[in-house]
Amino acid sequence: MTVTADKPQTRRRFGRAPKEGSGRGEGGPIVYLVALVVVALTLGPVLYAVFGGFRTNAQLAADPAGMPDPWVFDNYHRVLTSSSFWTFAINSTAIAVITTAVTVVFGLMAAYPLARYQFRWREPLFMVFVVGLLFPATVAIIPLFILITRDLSMGNTWWGVALPQAAFALPMTIVILRPFLMAIPREMEEAALIDGASRVQFFWRVLLPLSGPGMITVGVLAFVGSWNAYLLPLLLLQGQMRTLPLGVADFSSQYSSDTAGVFAFTTLAMIPALLFFLAMQRRIVSGLQGAVKG
Repeated sequence: MTVTADKPQTRRRFGRAPKEGSGRGEGGPIVYLVALVVVALTLGPVLYAVFGGFRTNAQLAADPAGMPDPWVFDNYHRVLTSSSFWTFAINSTAIAVITTAVTVVFGLMAAYPLARYQFRWREPLFMVFVVGLLFPATVAIIPLFILITRDLSMGNTWWGVALPQAAFALPMTIVILRPFLMAIPREMEEAALIDGASRVQFFWRVLLPLSGPGMITVGVLAFVGSWNAYLLPLLLLQGQMRTLPLGVADFSSQYSSDTAGVFAFTTLAMIPALLFFLAMQRRIVSGLQGAVKG
């Protein structure tokens, strides 16, 4: 009887417990408001450029913040039928693919001993790569230019741009991949060695498939970073070897009065990387979560 009598009193005194995730905590509306402002500031310029490409220069001058009325498709058609645009797009794609492949392969090979082997200078060596995250490409741009163009004779080539970009992407790649490799049970490696597999076979047949989320994460980051790169291609590429970001700058300078055309060219230049990033968004999130857990 005592137990049954106390239950209603407890419910009346304390009330119903709040549900988890109900969003009624302090600061909830403020968080959503800040998030909304950040999204607006991020997407605002992008949407303005996209819709601006469907307008004429007269419409932009008369009403800069208005919507297309009528919708004009000539700006995008002129860009898509331009041979220089597709030349720049092929260069950007080739350099991004080479950068991604080199970054993932060599990053995985460097992260493997730092995660699976025990040796004296392992942690100090790993810290070298961590410090590399603080080393911007602009600091070494002049030595890189001399090394690539004069010593290696790789100026104005895809590889001349892709290799330095991959080198600067390696620290982040190793920092992300190392926890994945460390989280793989050592019993699995010992069982593979007992079955007669070498360490190289274990690396290719077991380690690579299990590191898939991490490899996709660093691959997407390397691809998008290479696609948007500007400084290295600006110094190392000329003429028809230039990439889309350089093409946008050239088009903006050459057709500075054609604002709508510049909007169309800029929009088409960013669409491939944007779609690729959005398509891999869930894999990137899962990959980064796995790196944190590891």
